[in-house]
Amino acid sequence: MKKALTIIAILVCIAVAGVWYVINGAGGIIKAQIEQQGNKYLGTEVTVLSVELALSDGRLTINDLDIENPEGFSNKDALSIDAITLDLGDITDEPYTVQTISITAPEMLYEIDANGQGNLIVLKNNIQKNLPTSTSAPQPEATTSDTPSPLVIVENVTVSDLQLQLNFENLDIGDYELDTKAYKLTLPTFSAGSIGNPSGIPADQVGLAIANAMLDNAIAEAKKEAKNLLKDKAKEKLDEEKDRLLEKASDKLKGLLN
Repeated sequence: MKKALTIIAILVCIAVAGVWYVINGAGGIIKAQIEQQGNKYLGTEVTVLSVELALSDGRLTINDLDIENPEGFSNKDALSIDAITLDLGDITDEPYTVQTISITAPEMLYEIDANGQGNLIVLKNNIQKNLPTSTSAPQPEATTSDTPSPLVIVENVTVSDLQLQLNFENLDIGDYELDTKAYKLTLPTFSAGSIGNPSGIPADQVGLAIANAMLDNAIAEAKKEAKNLLKDKAKEKLDEEKDRLLEKASDKLKGLLN
């Protein structure tokens, strides 16, 4: 009997060790998937430093995620995020639930190439080629293996204090001269809402959906800022032209009076 209990105890220890190995290995698996899927769908290099899974706290943290600029732009990163925190909900049954994804103070670069094309627009176009138009239905064909990716529902995505750097060095604006061609803005907190309701979407597409929402917000802000800059410069140009015409008319009037 004592021998049988010893064998059972050994088997339990082996089983626990196996579970612990899988849990510890989960971070590496998730990291590899983020990089693999990111490279494929964004068309540029995506790297992650590490992924930490704390099941006891119901939390997953993705550390130091960087997305390189697409080809034809500077060698700076288009997007850098120190940490992405996922507060996990129901992870016992599919579709699995993530209560909140929090992204704090990401850094994003919006720049123009010599042809007037924006780097973020290139990344967004790459996503649009691969991201399904409907996020409510599973798309297993988008995965890289024969096994469908697990379905996930994200209840809320919050992006706070996004640092948006605008670079208009290569922007052709004709006769208008910008005093400064590099600007940095802090965008207000915005919510991307829920993703995958009600049936869930494949887990490997969640990141693309979030990136797509962030790009939409950043591109809209960049265009608005560029429009305001050009509007101000156009007003200055008109004021200068008006002053020149008034001065010319004044000189002509003086000549007539003399």
